[in-house]
Amino acid sequence: MTTEIRNGMCINHNNDLWSVVEFQHVKSARSAAFVRAKLRSVTTGKIVEYSFNAGNKYDEVRIERRKYQFLYKDDQGYNFMNNENYDQVLLQPEMIDGPDFMKDGMDVDIMFHAEKEIPLSVSLPAHMVLEVVYTEPGVRGDTATNAMKPAKLETGAEIKVPLFVNEGDKIKVDTQNRSYIERVKI
Repeated sequence: MTTEIRNGMCINHNNDLWSVVEFQHVKSARSAAFVRAKLRSVTTGKIVEYSFNAGNKYDEVRIERRKYQFLYKDDQGYNFMNNENYDQVLLQPEMIDGPDFMKDGMDVDIMFHAEKEIPLSVSLPAHMVLEVVYTEPGVRGDTATNAMKPAKLETGAEIKVPLFVNEGDKIKVDTQNRSYIERVKI
């Protein structure tokens, strides 16, 4: 039922699996109640908004999140290992949120369809500390503005950083929106 929709749940809708990103119950004096939801396709990552009429039924899909370790990338895809039973799984880059942030040996969450035992998507940690391997040097006196410059990280990812960040600096990065958070002193 639409009254049971909650953030993070996974539903089968229009022949695809969707994760509920956010939702809102809407009651109007002029029309029937409905639920407005923002859904993310588990298979493609596409985000859409959809309105469910009150009382509609949908198929909830049971999913499980499991800890895996990223081993390596080859021409077949990305290889992960389950830390508990050492099973390995090979996944394509489309299934990974931000594959260019991945480091060998890092832990990730892989979402599985519980009944079919198939991997659906890979989630990286929300924040990571990475080293800047290349960026243009900042000009003295330019730090008063909020100007940004491109920087290449140790994993190959490219993001915008403030002008005061230099090569060799360790920075904290938000992997969801690909943004700089802060410089880290180690």
